[in-house]
Amino acid sequence: MLKINQGDITLSQSADNKIEAIKNIAQSLTAKQLVQPGYVQGMLNREQQNSTYLGNGIAIPHGTTDTRDQVNQTGIAIHHFPQGVDWGDGQTAYLAIGIAAKSDEHLGILKQLTKVLGAEGVEQRIREAATEAQIIALLNGDVQFDIDFDPALIQLNFPASDMVQMAAVAGGLLKNTGCVDSGFVADLVTKEPTHLGQGLWLVGSEQHVQRTGLSFVSTANDCEYQRSKVRALIAFSACNNAHLDTLKRITELVYQQQQHTLFDASAEQLITLLTGRSASAVDPVAGDNTAVFRIKNAHGLHARPGAMLVAEAKKFESSIQVTNLDGDGKSVNAKSLMKVIALGVKHGHQLQFTAQGHDAADALESIGNAINAGLGES
Repeated sequence: MLKINQGDITLSQSADNKIEAIKNIAQSLTAKQLVQPGYVQGMLNREQQNSTYLGNGIAIPHGTTDTRDQVNQTGIAIHHFPQGVDWGDGQTAYLAIGIAAKSDEHLGILKQLTKVLGAEGVEQRIREAATEAQIIALLNGDVQFDIDFDPALIQLNFPASDMVQMAAVAGGLLKNTGCVDSGFVADLVTKEPTHLGQGLWLVGSEQHVQRTGLSFVSTANDCEYQRSKVRALIAFSACNNAHLDTLKRITELVYQQQQHTLFDASAEQLITLLTGRSASAVDPVAGDNTAVFRIKNAHGLHARPGAMLVAEAKKFESSIQVTNLDGDGKSVNAKSLMKVIALGVKHGHQLQFTAQGHDAADALESIGNAINAGLGES
């Protein structure tokens, strides 16, 4: 996969419009001998076909498939525009990543970028970045915006007999997922947890933390702590502010006396209740319409066919999720270009679409027709 280094980034750039910005980026690609001079026309043609704006202040200008013979070597050139560049349709780009790819090597970096750029607050941090290192940290995902919480951080119905066991398991989950090291677990078991009512307890530590995370442990046993029932323990590892939204959600649950909703929830339901996110790879519910289509595009779902697919999904009111059956199995919103490209779909991959709503069947039929027609590519 392509890796970003400081030599790929040019800071403090300005351009009157996206055409000028693209031409300047093409010059950088040419100067690095990644492309031949004619590649710039492919970049301009691509922009005419579909905007290469991804979202959150990021654009990814690149050439058309018929200008790949102009690529000498796969690589990138990144221009930072602190004042922004109008990328059309009211969208402003603060970072433009020019991509030169001989085949589909760029899909890996697109997948990496789209995962990072889906978080809130990225655009402002990009706009305010002052060094190449800060930009690389943002694009590599070293800057955390969302709390770590997934099924690997959940242990349901653990046969615990006391709070120390609960805390040890909760800390172990955070350690196993790389959020903390052993010192955190040792510190956590000495902490005095807070009772939130109805058997729900909360504990946390800032010691020996690498990433802000949340773990949830419930018990089927009738154990007590300080003469109060223990049903579940929520544990935080905190090294930034990524946990604040989840704390607000927990506070609201407690205020509404809804703690009990957590005790019988599945892992997927817990993720939604505590973060507002949908769990990855959630199974379709009864009444959903589901269909599987194979991608025919020679170079997979890069920006243009990806945009065509998303545009087709947006024509319908139904909620539509898509899963790359040949990828990591995660289900994402089919109406989000960033999330669709993040699936890393290559030629021949099978996509499973699940739609809910009054026009779900029509949506799947239309999406299938668009995919079979090549999503704008012959």
